[in-house]
Amino acid sequence: MSLRLGDAAPNFKAKTTIGEIDFYEYLGDSWGVLFSHPADFTPVCTTELGKTALLNGEFAKRNVKVLALSVDPLDKHKSWINDINETQGCDVSFPIIADEDKTVANLYGMIHPNASETFTVRSLFVIGPDKKVKLTITYPASTGRNFHEVLRVIDSLQLTANYSVATPADWKDGEDVIVVPAVKTEDIPAKFPKGHKIIKPYLRTTPQPNK
Repeated sequence: MSLRLGDAAPNFKAKTTIGEIDFYEYLGDSWGVLFSHPADFTPVCTTELGKTALLNGEFAKRNVKVLALSVDPLDKHKSWINDINETQGCDVSFPIIADEDKTVANLYGMIHPNASETFTVRSLFVIGPDKKVKLTITYPASTGRNFHEVLRVIDSLQLTANYSVATPADWKDGEDVIVVPAVKTEDIPAKFPKGHKIIKPYLRTTPQPNK
């Protein structure tokens, strides 16, 4: 069965390009992004890992550790990193898991047999410091992911974990947010002193509280 939101993210030990890791120990108190790739030395994957490396500072700023995975062996990963760095103008420093026996891929449901019986699809999981699954996104092998969207969602997850708010469609960090229905309208001023707007009784907005 595939992992669902709120499920515990399975722990694992794996060989990676930075050495053997225990997933939970590697994450520590950080958030995590674990994402899979169909294969090394493929064009879309090369751009994806390059984009992730170029956004390394953005992930670090949010206390997020990134791990990539494919079912190819470690020596191929290390050789492929040279190509990624050269063609994408980056420095891949995050670990790439060599999941040759597909242990991690099967734990996380990354292989979709009707798409490919041997390769992982483009699965992505955001995992909170509590080791629970906060977000899952699955793309087909032919479509590269939008990593700015991944950062946007992490901003929302981290904000809504600490405040009684939700984020509207197309929200970006710094924009107004929605007060959740559980907060009574009369309680909003004390909870959100920056002010609020009542658009409908069920749709109340307030400036982002952590800005």
